[in-house]
Amino acid sequence: MDSKRMEEMQQEVEKHIGQYKEGYFSPLAMMARLSEETGELAREINHYYGEKPKKETEQFKTLEQEMGDILFVLICFANSLHINLDEAFDLVMNKFRTRDVDRWTKIEEGDR
Repeated sequence: MDSKRMEEMQQEVEKHIGQYKEGYFSPLAMMARLSEETGELAREINHYYGEKPKKETEQFKTLEQEMGDILFVLICFANSLHINLDEAFDLVMNKFRTRDVDRWTKIEEGDR
């Protein structure tokens, strides 16, 4: 499968949502959905790496599925607010390259 740029993902979601009269949910509803999907990812992480095994009646979900759900909702959220996620990503990476440049211990060339 070919990798997609965030812009392409945003366009694909826009096309998908655009076929329905209801369109995007309100920002508050979108935030609730994002929180719900994040909770589902947390639950799966707890099953995989924590001390809480799944019940026999619980459906198996992969971490990829849960992260995909979060990504879809986040893209919907951004689209509904007309936020370009490529630009948002560039902004945050610039912050990490400047403000946080010396915050963490860097790996030396010989340590790789």
